[in-house]
Amino acid sequence: MMESVITLKSLKKSFADREILKGIDLEIKKNEVISVIGSSGSGKSTMLRCINLLEDVTSGDITFYGKSVIGGDIDINEYRSKIVMVFQQFNLFNNMTVLDNCVRPQTVVLKRSKEEAKEIAIKYLKKVGMAEYINARPAQLSGGMKQRVAIARALSMNPEVILFDEPTSALDPEMVGEVLDVMRELASEGLTMIVVTHEMAFARDVSDRVIFIDDGVICEQGDPKEFFASPKTERAKAFLSRFLQ
Repeated sequence: MMESVITLKSLKKSFADREILKGIDLEIKKNEVISVIGSSGSGKSTMLRCINLLEDVTSGDITFYGKSVIGGDIDINEYRSKIVMVFQQFNLFNNMTVLDNCVRPQTVVLKRSKEEAKEIAIKYLKKVGMAEYINARPAQLSGGMKQRVAIARALSMNPEVILFDEPTSALDPEMVGEVLDVMRELASEGLTMIVVTHEMAFARDVSDRVIFIDDGVICEQGDPKEFFASPKTERAKAFLSRFLQ
């Protein structure tokens, strides 16, 4: 049996009087690639932000290797350094070079020396095909290049899990492929990944499991090929027919 890394238990999140997540139960296993799909506003990104503690949870619990993150069984900063996020809008520091963008989080959060952090950053910038741009600034890069730098920055933290929040939705169509190729490679290497995405081919072909969220609840989940071939719920059928047209 694969070990559970993160477990969400009856997770709820409200903004003022609007309930966005209405009791999410989800277990994420080590080395698993999960694609989270659903309509805009269904709660997908909010769930990721709760997992990474960018949002306060209204009720329920999140556990990391069985220890409660909400209940204080685990150091929050340590947890955050192991669960890193790749954002839709890249979130790079525009006043820093590509290399410094990947070095800074390591020296600040992981307390690595600058030399060690540099070595690790260059290793991962090479991996995503961005080594020749280490002295460039984000403004000089295309969207696809920025996102690859953001992925290298995430990998430089040696995370247990990477959360991808619609990593291709801000990109021009021709740049989507270069980012998805990097993600496919990471998936094949056994990195634990939770990917909120509108890229249905990626969800179908690369994921171990697809989670379909609608109106703040998990409506359906399972094997990607089965899900796309014959969704069981009416809501999933309606969503897929809209998407696949």
